[in-house]
Order: sequence, then C-alpha cells, then structure tokens
Amino acid sequence: MARIAFVFAGQGAQHPGMGEGLYNQNSRVRALFDASDAIRPGTRAMCFSGSDAELRQTENTQPCLFLCDLAAAFALEDAGIHASAAAGFSLGELPALTFAGAMEPMTGFSVTAKRGELMGAACGNADTAMCAVLKLENGTVEEICARYAHVTPVNYNAPGQLVISGDRTELDAAAADIKAVGGRCIPLAVAGAFHSPYMDVPAEAFGAYLHTVTLTPSRIPVYANRTAAPYDGEIIGTLADQMNHPVLWEQTVRRMTDDGIDVFIECGPGNTLSKLITKIAPAAKVFCCETPEDVEKIRGELL
Repeated sequence: MARIAFVFAGQGAQHPGMGEGLYNQNSRVRALFDASDAIRPGTRAMCFSGSDAELRQTENTQPCLFLCDLAAAFALEDAGIHASAAAGFSLGELPALTFAGAMEPMTGFSVTAKRGELMGAACGNADTAMCAVLKLENGTVEEICARYAHVTPVNYNAPGQLVISGDRTELDAAAADIKAVGGRCIPLAVAGAFHSPYMDVPAEAFGAYLHTVTLTPSRIPVYANRTAAPYDGEIIGTLADQMNHPVLWEQTVRRMTDDGIDVFIECGPGNTLSKLITKIAPAAKVFCCETPEDVEKIRGELL
C-alpha cells in the first residue's frame, strides 16, 4: 500500500488567481479563506485578483500561499486521499504543521502572517539577494561562498542545485567565480537573503512570538527543514531557527523515502517541489495539486 506525503509549496510559487478554483468548489476551503479575511482583510481577494507585484511582497506572499497550500491539502483529504507524513519548503513548513494538527488553521494563518511581516521588514535593511547555483557539487559551491564574508549556502534543493544568499555585491562576485568553474547562477525573484544571517533579527522575534501561540502534537510526522527529520516535540526553536539557517530539502526527501514514503503530492501553486523530488527520488510517484481538476486526477490515480 502506498505511503503518501503531502509537501507544501514555498515562496516563489505564488501567482495571481491561485486558490480560486478550490474556493468555488469546496466548502471547507471557502470557510478557510473567509475566516482569514476576518483576521487579515483583503487576503482572499489578493490571492484571487491581486497583481503579481503585490503577491511578490513577502508580507503578502506568505499568508496568501499558506491559504492556497492548505486549501489543496484540505481538498485532497475531502476526496479521500490521506497523508502519512508532511513537509514544507521554508514557508511551506507552516501549512504542513497546520495540516498535521500542530496549530489550528487560523492560528497557523496568523503565525504565517507574522513571519511574512518580520521577514519583509528585514529585507529593507540591506541590499541582499538569492540565486540558485546549478551544475556544481555542493562542496564546490560551499568553498566559493567561504571566500566571502556575507554569502551563505542556504537551500540544499536537489543534486546539482544549491541556493546561495547574501549581500548583493558579494553575491555578484561569487556568481562570477561560479561561472568560471562551469556553474550557472539563476537569480531568484525574492526580496532578500532568506535563510541566512541577514534573518537573525526576525528569527529571534519570531521565536518570541511563537511562545504566545498554542501548539499541539502533530497527528502525522512533519519533517523539519532545519534537521531533515520529523519534529520531536520542539517546534518553537526549530521553526524559528529555520528562518536563518539552510533548508535541507534534498536531505529531507531522502529521509522520507528511507522512512517508506513512496508518493509525494505537492500541495499549492506550481510544481517546483515536484521537479526537485523527481531528481532526488526518481522511483517515487509525484503529483501536483492546485485545482479541483488536479484533485480528481490524483484521486483517479491513487484510489
């Protein structure tokens, strides 16, 4: 019998119109979006009709994606597709924990909105950026980053793909070094140097905020970006540290397959995680779920 994991999309997957199809067809999803508007007015409209520029602002991206990620998981569950485990990429770890029962949905939404607010504010304090490095071994990229005081390897995405983050001027110099040894750099459309020491201040503030939140044990294992292992009960420190430490996505997927997961369903907009998982675990079945049509297709394949 297949062991299914729901994996939740992170920042960069957003697009105008996301979530509207599920909202129109699923009462549980409608209740989720409607409740969010009571806490953060206008979030639903931003998902459905906001501009690309609005959705790229970190303080908007994160709560909007939270809703759309969680909506897909709710729709899958309502269709009879049940997860044995969950994980999320960066921001996606919050809908993963919420789906697994560590937080009530509107608690998770409020936590995500706070995270986006703190990270968005930090982005204005320095001229920073991120880029994905392709075609090089991790060790080579790490050695190049070590030449610079303010460039850090941050997202271990898949074999041959490692994201680096830091000061924009130093990042440009590191990119030239990477190109010189046969690598390729792709700038990412994000507002700042996430998962690096530039996020130390918001990580500390986020940790303090989490102490005011009611958290409960998850009903299914949730694998943490920070450790590539299931949460062991220490949610606050692990989730806060995730903001200024690397995302160990490749290691996380390998651990999940070692633990018996053989089907991954990406919940939320886009297919970024699906592409990465296919590279990391080519024997696994991988699906994307964003629309009612996706839910029906997956249901037909798995049930």
